Amino acid sequence: MTERKRVILYNDVKLAAISMLTALFCCFLAWLLKLLTELFQHTLFGFASRNGVAWFVVLPTCGITAIYFLRKYLFQNRKNKGITEIYKTLDQRKDHLPLFKVPSHFLNGFLTVIFGGSTGIEVSTVVATATVGNEAYKRDFSAKIFKRELISAGVVAGVGVLFGSPLVGLLFALEVIARKVNKSLLISGVTAGLVTWGFILISASKPLFPFRVDDWSWKALPFFVLLSLFGALLSVYFTILVIRIKDFFAKIPNNFLRVNLGALLVGSAIVCLPFLYGDSYHGLTELIHQVLAKEPVSLLILGLLILLKPLVAALTLGAGGDGGVFAPSIVVGAVLGLFFSLLCNQVFHTELVPLNFALAGVAATLSSAISAPFTAIILVCSLVPNGYALFLPVLISSFLAQHIAKFILPYNVYTYGFQAVKE
Repeated sequence: MTERKRVILYNDVKLAAISMLTALFCCFLAWLLKLLTELFQHTLFGFASRNGVAWFVVLPTCGITAIYFLRKYLFQNRKNKGITEIYKTLDQRKDHLPLFKVPSHFLNGFLTVIFGGSTGIEVSTVVATATVGNEAYKRDFSAKIFKRELISAGVVAGVGVLFGSPLVGLLFALEVIARKVNKSLLISGVTAGLVTWGFILISASKPLFPFRVDDWSWKALPFFVLLSLFGALLSVYFTILVIRIKDFFAKIPNNFLRVNLGALLVGSAIVCLPFLYGDSYHGLTELIHQVLAKEPVSLLILGLLILLKPLVAALTLGAGGDGGVFAPSIVVGAVLGLFFSLLCNQVFHTELVPLNFALAGVAATLSSAISAPFTAIILVCSLVPNGYALFLPVLISSFLAQHIAKFILPYNVYTYGFQAVKE
Protein backbone atom coordinates (compact mmCIF):
# COMPACT_ATOMS: atom_id res chain seq x y z
CA MET A 1 0.00 0.00 0.00
CA THR A 2 1.39 3.38 -1.01
CA GLU A 3 1.75 6.19 1.52
CA ARG A 4 -1.05 8.17 -0.15
CA LYS A 5 -3.49 5.25 0.09
CA ARG A 6 -2.50 4.69 3.69
CA VAL A 7 -3.27 8.33 4.56
CA ILE A 8 -6.62 8.14 2.74
CA LEU A 9 -7.53 4.94 4.58
CA TYR A 10 -6.54 6.47 7.92
CA ASN A 11 -8.70 9.56 7.27
CA ASP A 12 -11.65 7.43 6.17
CA VAL A 13 -11.48 5.29 9.31
CA LYS A 14 -11.14 8.38 11.46
CA LEU A 15 -14.14 9.97 9.70
CA ALA A 16 -16.23 6.84 10.33
CA ALA A 17 -15.27 6.82 14.02
CA ILE A 18 -16.09 10.49 14.56
CA SER A 19 -19.33 10.13 12.57
CA MET A 20 -20.29 7.27 14.87
CA LEU A 21 -19.77 9.34 18.02
CA THR A 22 -21.50 12.37 16.50
CA ALA A 23 -24.48 10.26 15.48
CA LEU A 24 -24.77 8.67 18.92
CA PHE A 25 -24.94 12.06 20.63
CA CYS A 26 -27.40 13.39 18.02
CA CYS A 27 -29.62 10.32 18.38
CA PHE A 28 -29.99 10.99 22.08
CA LEU A 29 -30.57 14.71 21.46
CA ALA A 30 -33.33 14.09 18.91
CA TRP A 31 -34.92 11.33 21.01
CA LEU A 32 -35.02 13.56 24.08
CA LEU A 33 -36.53 16.48 22.16
CA LYS A 34 -39.14 14.21 20.58
CA LEU A 35 -40.03 12.54 23.89
CA LEU A 36 -40.33 15.78 25.86
CA THR A 37 -42.29 17.54 23.12
CA GLU A 38 -44.84 14.72 22.82
CA LEU A 39 -45.28 14.53 26.60
CA PHE A 40 -45.65 18.25 27.29
CA GLN A 41 -47.73 18.94 24.17
CA HIS A 42 -50.23 16.26 25.20
CA THR A 43 -50.30 17.56 28.79
CA LEU A 44 -50.85 21.21 27.89
CA PHE A 45 -53.42 20.41 25.21
CA GLY A 46 -55.36 18.33 27.74
CA PHE A 47 -55.12 21.15 30.30
CA ALA A 48 -56.51 23.69 27.82
CA SER A 49 -59.29 21.34 26.73
CA ARG A 50 -60.42 20.82 30.33
CA ASN A 51 -60.14 24.40 31.55
CA GLY A 52 -61.73 26.43 28.76
CA VAL A 53 -60.90 27.44 25.21
CA ALA A 54 -59.43 30.75 26.36
CA TRP A 55 -56.29 28.79 27.24
CA PHE A 56 -55.80 28.03 23.55
CA VAL A 57 -55.23 31.76 23.10
CA VAL A 58 -53.10 32.19 26.22
CA LEU A 59 -50.73 29.26 25.64
CA PRO A 60 -49.30 30.33 22.23
CA THR A 61 -48.72 33.80 23.70
CA CYS A 62 -46.81 32.25 26.61
CA GLY A 63 -44.70 30.10 24.30
CA ILE A 64 -43.74 32.74 21.74
CA THR A 65 -43.15 35.35 24.46
CA ALA A 66 -40.85 32.94 26.30
CA ILE A 67 -38.91 32.37 23.07
CA TYR A 68 -38.60 36.13 22.57
CA PHE A 69 -37.09 36.64 26.03
CA LEU A 70 -34.78 33.64 25.64
CA ARG A 71 -33.47 35.05 22.38
CA LYS A 72 -33.07 38.54 23.83
CA TYR A 73 -31.40 37.74 27.13
CA LEU A 74 -30.00 34.20 27.04
CA PHE A 75 -28.94 34.08 23.40
CA GLN A 76 -28.17 37.81 23.08
CA ASN A 77 -30.51 38.60 20.18
CA ARG A 78 -28.79 36.11 17.89
CA LYS A 79 -31.43 34.88 15.44
CA ASN A 80 -32.23 31.38 14.21
CA LYS A 81 -32.70 31.22 10.44
CA GLY A 82 -33.45 27.55 9.87
CA ILE A 83 -31.73 25.38 7.30
CA THR A 84 -30.28 28.40 5.47
CA GLU A 85 -27.79 28.61 8.34
CA ILE A 86 -26.46 25.20 7.37
CA TYR A 87 -26.23 26.14 3.70
CA LYS A 88 -24.28 29.25 4.61
CA THR A 89 -21.71 27.41 6.69
CA LEU A 90 -21.27 24.75 3.98
CA ASP A 91 -21.00 27.18 1.09
CA GLN A 92 -18.76 29.62 2.98
CA ARG A 93 -16.39 27.26 4.72
CA LYS A 94 -14.89 29.96 6.94
CA ASP A 95 -18.22 30.35 8.77
CA HIS A 96 -19.41 27.91 11.44
CA LEU A 97 -22.64 27.09 13.22
CA PRO A 98 -22.19 28.60 16.71
CA LEU A 99 -22.56 26.10 19.54
CA PHE A 100 -25.40 28.13 21.11
CA LYS A 101 -27.65 26.88 18.30
CA VAL A 102 -27.93 23.48 19.98
CA PRO A 103 -29.72 24.76 23.12
CA SER A 104 -31.35 27.59 21.18
CA HIS A 105 -33.08 25.39 18.63
CA PHE A 106 -33.77 22.66 21.19
CA LEU A 107 -35.52 25.06 23.59
CA ASN A 108 -37.21 27.22 20.95
CA GLY A 109 -38.54 24.26 18.98
CA PHE A 110 -39.76 22.61 22.18
CA LEU A 111 -41.48 25.74 23.48
CA THR A 112 -43.05 26.58 20.12
CA VAL A 113 -44.79 23.22 19.71
CA ILE A 114 -45.82 22.41 23.30
CA PHE A 115 -47.54 25.78 23.69
CA GLY A 116 -49.53 25.29 20.49
CA GLY A 117 -47.38 26.87 17.78
CA SER A 118 -48.54 25.11 14.64
CA THR A 119 -45.20 23.80 13.39
CA GLY A 120 -42.98 20.85 14.34
CA ILE A 121 -39.58 20.10 15.85
CA GLU A 122 -38.04 18.73 12.64
CA VAL A 123 -36.18 21.87 11.49
CA SER A 124 -35.09 22.62 15.06
CA THR A 125 -33.68 19.09 15.27
CA VAL A 126 -31.92 19.38 11.93
CA VAL A 127 -30.11 22.60 12.84
CA ALA A 128 -29.24 21.44 16.36
CA THR A 129 -27.77 18.13 15.17
CA ALA A 130 -25.98 19.83 12.27
CA THR A 131 -24.38 22.12 14.85
CA VAL A 132 -23.14 19.10 16.79
CA GLY A 133 -21.50 17.80 13.61
CA ASN A 134 -20.01 21.21 12.94
CA GLU A 135 -18.60 21.30 16.47
CA ALA A 136 -16.89 17.94 15.92
CA TYR A 137 -15.31 19.41 12.79
CA LYS A 138 -14.21 22.60 14.56
CA ARG A 139 -12.36 20.57 17.20
CA ASP A 140 -10.19 18.95 14.52
CA PHE A 141 -11.48 15.45 15.20
CA SER A 142 -11.21 14.69 11.47
CA ALA A 143 -9.50 15.97 8.35
CA LYS A 144 -10.24 19.59 7.39
CA ILE A 145 -12.06 18.51 4.24
CA PHE A 146 -14.84 16.68 6.12
CA LYS A 147 -17.03 19.53 7.37
CA ARG A 148 -19.98 18.63 5.14
CA GLU A 149 -19.61 14.98 6.11
CA LEU A 150 -19.80 15.52 9.87
CA ILE A 151 -22.70 17.96 9.60
CA SER A 152 -24.52 15.39 7.47
CA ALA A 153 -23.78 12.63 10.00
CA GLY A 154 -25.51 14.64 12.72
CA VAL A 155 -28.52 15.29 10.49
CA VAL A 156 -28.80 11.60 9.52
CA ALA A 157 -29.13 10.71 13.20
CA GLY A 158 -31.53 13.51 14.10
CA VAL A 159 -33.99 13.00 11.24
CA GLY A 160 -33.63 9.21 11.43
CA VAL A 161 -34.69 9.13 15.08
CA LEU A 162 -37.63 11.51 14.53
CA PHE A 163 -39.14 9.26 11.87
CA GLY A 164 -37.84 5.90 13.05
CA SER A 165 -35.90 5.30 9.84
CA PRO A 166 -32.15 5.79 9.32
CA LEU A 167 -32.73 5.65 5.56
CA VAL A 168 -34.96 8.73 5.78
CA GLY A 169 -32.20 10.51 7.67
CA LEU A 170 -29.55 9.48 5.15
CA LEU A 171 -31.59 10.56 2.14
CA PHE A 172 -32.52 13.88 3.75
CA ALA A 173 -28.89 14.59 4.60
CA LEU A 174 -27.72 13.83 1.06
CA GLU A 175 -30.64 15.37 -0.81
CA VAL A 176 -31.33 18.50 1.25
CA ILE A 177 -28.24 19.25 3.35
CA ALA A 178 -25.17 18.01 1.44
CA ARG A 179 -26.87 18.29 -1.98
CA LYS A 180 -24.38 15.87 -3.50
CA VAL A 181 -23.06 12.32 -3.10
CA ASN A 182 -19.48 11.15 -2.87
CA LYS A 183 -17.43 8.48 -1.12
CA SER A 184 -16.75 10.41 2.08
CA LEU A 185 -20.39 11.48 2.44
CA LEU A 186 -21.46 7.86 2.08
CA ILE A 187 -18.92 6.78 4.71
CA SER A 188 -20.15 9.33 7.25
CA GLY A 189 -23.83 8.93 6.31
CA VAL A 190 -23.92 5.14 6.32
CA THR A 191 -21.96 4.98 9.58
CA ALA A 192 -24.37 7.44 11.19
CA GLY A 193 -27.27 5.48 9.74
CA LEU A 194 -26.08 2.24 11.30
CA VAL A 195 -25.73 3.91 14.70
CA THR A 196 -29.21 5.39 14.27
CA TRP A 197 -30.63 1.99 13.34
CA GLY A 198 -29.21 0.49 16.52
CA PHE A 199 -30.55 3.37 18.61
CA ILE A 200 -34.03 2.98 17.08
CA LEU A 201 -34.04 -0.75 17.91
CA ILE A 202 -32.99 -0.11 21.50
CA SER A 203 -35.52 2.70 22.00
CA ALA A 204 -38.30 0.57 20.45
CA SER A 205 -39.36 3.37 18.11
CA LYS A 206 -42.71 2.88 16.37
CA PRO A 207 -44.10 4.33 13.11
CA LEU A 208 -45.75 7.72 13.47
CA PHE A 209 -49.20 6.35 12.56
CA PRO A 210 -50.52 2.92 13.69
CA PHE A 211 -52.46 2.10 10.50
CA ARG A 212 -51.92 -0.61 7.93
CA VAL A 213 -52.14 0.05 4.20
CA ASP A 214 -54.65 -1.88 2.13
CA ASP A 215 -53.75 -3.02 -1.35
CA TRP A 216 -54.19 -0.43 -4.07
CA SER A 217 -55.78 -0.76 -7.50
CA TRP A 218 -54.32 0.33 -10.84
CA LYS A 219 -57.69 1.94 -11.52
CA ALA A 220 -56.84 4.49 -8.86
CA LEU A 221 -53.63 5.60 -10.61
CA PRO A 222 -55.22 8.56 -12.48
CA PHE A 223 -56.54 9.82 -9.17
CA PHE A 224 -53.06 9.63 -7.63
CA VAL A 225 -51.79 11.71 -10.56
CA LEU A 226 -54.53 14.30 -10.05
CA LEU A 227 -53.80 14.40 -6.31
CA SER A 228 -50.14 15.13 -7.15
CA LEU A 229 -51.22 18.31 -8.91
CA PHE A 230 -53.22 19.46 -5.90
CA GLY A 231 -50.34 18.58 -3.57
CA ALA A 232 -47.96 20.70 -5.64
CA LEU A 233 -50.38 23.63 -5.63
CA LEU A 234 -50.80 23.27 -1.87
CA SER A 235 -47.04 23.36 -1.28
CA VAL A 236 -46.74 26.48 -3.46
CA TYR A 237 -49.55 28.10 -1.47
CA PHE A 238 -47.75 27.19 1.77
CA THR A 239 -44.39 28.49 0.57
CA ILE A 240 -45.83 31.81 -0.58
CA LEU A 241 -47.71 32.19 2.71
CA VAL A 242 -44.57 31.64 4.78
CA ILE A 243 -42.58 34.17 2.78
CA ARG A 244 -45.26 36.84 2.70
CA ILE A 245 -46.23 36.54 6.36
CA LYS A 246 -42.61 36.56 7.51
CA ASP A 247 -42.07 39.65 5.40
CA PHE A 248 -45.17 41.27 6.94
CA PHE A 249 -44.08 40.58 10.53
CA ALA A 250 -40.52 41.72 9.81
CA LYS A 251 -41.90 45.18 9.01
CA ILE A 252 -43.49 45.53 12.47
CA PRO A 253 -40.90 47.53 14.48
CA ASN A 254 -42.46 46.89 17.89
CA ASN A 255 -41.39 43.48 19.19
CA PHE A 256 -44.22 43.30 21.74
CA LEU A 257 -46.82 43.98 19.05
CA ARG A 258 -45.26 41.48 16.62
CA VAL A 259 -45.09 38.64 19.14
CA ASN A 260 -48.55 39.16 20.60
CA LEU A 261 -50.29 39.83 17.29
CA GLY A 262 -48.97 36.57 15.87
CA ALA A 263 -49.72 34.60 19.03
CA LEU A 264 -53.25 36.02 19.23
CA LEU A 265 -54.00 35.06 15.64
CA VAL A 266 -52.59 31.57 16.16
CA GLY A 267 -54.55 31.11 19.39
CA SER A 268 -57.80 32.34 17.81
CA ALA A 269 -57.44 29.80 15.00
CA ILE A 270 -56.82 27.01 17.52
CA VAL A 271 -59.96 28.00 19.46
CA CYS A 272 -61.98 27.45 16.28
CA LEU A 273 -60.12 24.28 15.25
CA PRO A 274 -58.19 22.60 18.11
CA PHE A 275 -56.73 20.24 15.47
CA LEU A 276 -54.28 23.06 14.63
CA TYR A 277 -52.60 22.88 18.05
CA GLY A 278 -48.88 22.09 17.91
CA ASP A 279 -47.60 19.68 15.29
CA SER A 280 -51.16 18.22 14.85
CA TYR A 281 -49.88 14.64 14.62
CA HIS A 282 -52.22 13.49 17.38
CA GLY A 283 -55.18 15.25 15.79
CA LEU A 284 -54.34 13.71 12.42
CA THR A 285 -54.21 10.22 13.97
CA GLU A 286 -57.68 10.72 15.45
CA LEU A 287 -58.99 12.06 12.14
CA ILE A 288 -57.70 9.05 10.20
CA HIS A 289 -59.20 6.72 12.83
CA GLN A 290 -62.53 8.47 12.33
CA VAL A 291 -62.38 8.14 8.55
CA LEU A 292 -61.32 4.48 8.62
CA ALA A 293 -64.15 3.71 11.07
CA LYS A 294 -66.49 5.30 8.49
CA GLU A 295 -67.73 7.86 10.97
CA PRO A 296 -69.15 11.05 9.43
CA VAL A 297 -66.46 13.61 8.57
CA SER A 298 -67.29 17.11 7.36
CA LEU A 299 -65.69 17.94 4.03
CA LEU A 300 -66.06 21.60 4.94
CA ILE A 301 -63.92 21.11 8.06
CA LEU A 302 -61.32 19.21 6.06
CA GLY A 303 -61.24 22.00 3.51
CA LEU A 304 -60.76 24.59 6.25
CA LEU A 305 -57.90 22.56 7.73
CA ILE A 306 -56.18 22.44 4.34
CA LEU A 307 -56.34 26.23 4.07
CA LEU A 308 -55.69 27.11 7.71
CA LYS A 309 -52.89 24.75 8.76
CA PRO A 310 -50.36 26.42 6.39
CA LEU A 311 -51.66 29.85 7.41
CA VAL A 312 -51.37 29.20 11.15
CA ALA A 313 -47.94 27.61 10.67
CA ALA A 314 -46.80 30.70 8.76
CA LEU A 315 -48.19 32.97 11.49
CA THR A 316 -46.32 30.95 14.12
CA LEU A 317 -43.05 31.38 12.25
CA GLY A 318 -43.70 35.03 11.49
CA ALA A 319 -44.39 35.81 15.16
CA GLY A 320 -41.06 34.32 16.19
CA GLY A 321 -41.76 30.62 16.70
CA ASP A 322 -39.12 28.06 15.78
CA GLY A 323 -39.77 25.47 13.08
CA GLY A 324 -40.36 25.05 9.38
CA VAL A 325 -42.63 23.51 6.78
CA PHE A 326 -41.78 19.85 7.49
CA ALA A 327 -44.48 18.81 9.99
CA PRO A 328 -47.18 21.11 8.58
CA SER A 329 -46.57 19.66 5.10
CA ILE A 330 -47.02 16.12 6.41
CA VAL A 331 -50.24 17.00 8.21
CA VAL A 332 -51.84 19.16 5.54
CA GLY A 333 -50.82 16.69 2.82
CA ALA A 334 -52.57 13.87 4.67
CA VAL A 335 -55.71 15.98 5.17
CA LEU A 336 -55.64 16.86 1.46
CA GLY A 337 -55.52 13.16 0.57
CA LEU A 338 -58.44 12.38 2.88
CA PHE A 339 -60.47 15.28 1.51
CA PHE A 340 -59.75 14.31 -2.10
CA SER A 341 -60.62 10.62 -1.66
CA LEU A 342 -63.80 11.28 0.34
CA LEU A 343 -64.96 13.91 -2.15
CA CYS A 344 -64.40 11.57 -5.10
CA ASN A 345 -66.18 8.74 -3.29
CA GLN A 346 -69.19 10.92 -2.49
CA VAL A 347 -69.50 12.83 -5.77
CA PHE A 348 -68.22 10.35 -8.36
CA HIS A 349 -69.02 7.14 -6.46
CA THR A 350 -65.45 5.88 -6.68
CA GLU A 351 -64.02 3.43 -4.19
CA LEU A 352 -60.78 5.19 -3.30
CA VAL A 353 -59.05 4.08 -0.10
CA PRO A 354 -58.69 7.18 2.13
CA LEU A 355 -55.54 6.02 3.94
CA ASN A 356 -53.75 5.35 0.66
CA PHE A 357 -54.57 8.84 -0.57
CA ALA A 358 -53.64 10.41 2.75
CA LEU A 359 -50.13 8.94 2.40
CA ALA A 360 -49.89 9.90 -1.27
CA GLY A 361 -50.97 13.41 -0.30
CA VAL A 362 -48.13 13.57 2.22
CA ALA A 363 -45.65 12.45 -0.45
CA ALA A 364 -46.87 15.04 -2.96
CA THR A 365 -46.97 17.97 -0.55
CA LEU A 366 -43.76 17.22 1.34
CA SER A 367 -41.73 16.41 -1.76
CA SER A 368 -42.64 19.68 -3.43
CA ALA A 369 -42.34 21.72 -0.22
CA ILE A 370 -38.76 20.64 0.56
CA SER A 371 -37.81 19.68 -3.02
CA ALA A 372 -36.65 16.24 -1.91
CA PRO A 373 -38.61 13.47 -3.65
CA PHE A 374 -36.45 10.54 -2.51
CA THR A 375 -36.68 11.64 1.12
CA ALA A 376 -40.46 12.05 0.80
CA ILE A 377 -40.90 8.58 -0.70
CA ILE A 378 -39.04 6.70 2.03
CA LEU A 379 -40.43 8.89 4.80
CA VAL A 380 -44.02 8.25 3.72
CA CYS A 381 -43.38 4.52 3.45
CA SER A 382 -42.05 4.68 7.04
CA LEU A 383 -45.07 6.49 8.48
CA VAL A 384 -47.12 3.29 8.79
CA PRO A 385 -46.02 -0.32 9.51
CA ASN A 386 -46.41 -1.64 5.93
CA GLY A 387 -46.07 1.58 3.97
CA TYR A 388 -43.92 0.05 1.23
CA ALA A 389 -47.05 -1.69 -0.08
CA LEU A 390 -47.89 1.74 -1.51
CA PHE A 391 -44.42 2.38 -2.92
CA LEU A 392 -45.36 2.95 -6.59
CA PRO A 393 -48.21 5.46 -6.03
CA VAL A 394 -46.07 7.28 -3.47
CA LEU A 395 -43.16 7.41 -5.92
CA ILE A 396 -45.37 8.79 -8.70
CA SER A 397 -46.99 11.35 -6.40
CA SER A 398 -43.65 12.49 -5.02
CA PHE A 399 -41.82 13.04 -8.30
CA LEU A 400 -44.77 14.42 -10.20
CA ALA A 401 -45.67 16.97 -7.51
CA GLN A 402 -42.06 18.07 -7.12
CA HIS A 403 -41.73 18.77 -10.83
CA ILE A 404 -45.07 20.59 -10.99
CA ALA A 405 -44.14 22.82 -8.03
CA LYS A 406 -40.71 23.49 -9.50
CA PHE A 407 -42.40 24.64 -12.71
CA ILE A 408 -44.95 26.86 -10.91
CA LEU A 409 -42.98 28.37 -8.04
CA PRO A 410 -40.39 30.53 -9.84
CA TYR A 411 -43.17 32.45 -11.55
CA ASN A 412 -44.94 33.09 -8.25
CA VAL A 413 -41.73 34.10 -6.54
CA TYR A 414 -40.99 36.53 -9.38
CA THR A 415 -44.53 37.92 -9.30
CA TYR A 416 -44.44 38.70 -5.59
CA GLY A 417 -40.89 40.01 -5.68
CA PHE A 418 -39.30 37.38 -3.46
CA GLN A 419 -35.73 36.26 -3.83
CA ALA A 420 -35.98 32.95 -1.97
CA VAL A 421 -38.63 30.34 -1.34
CA LYS A 422 -37.17 28.40 1.57
CA GLU A 423 -35.42 28.89 4.84
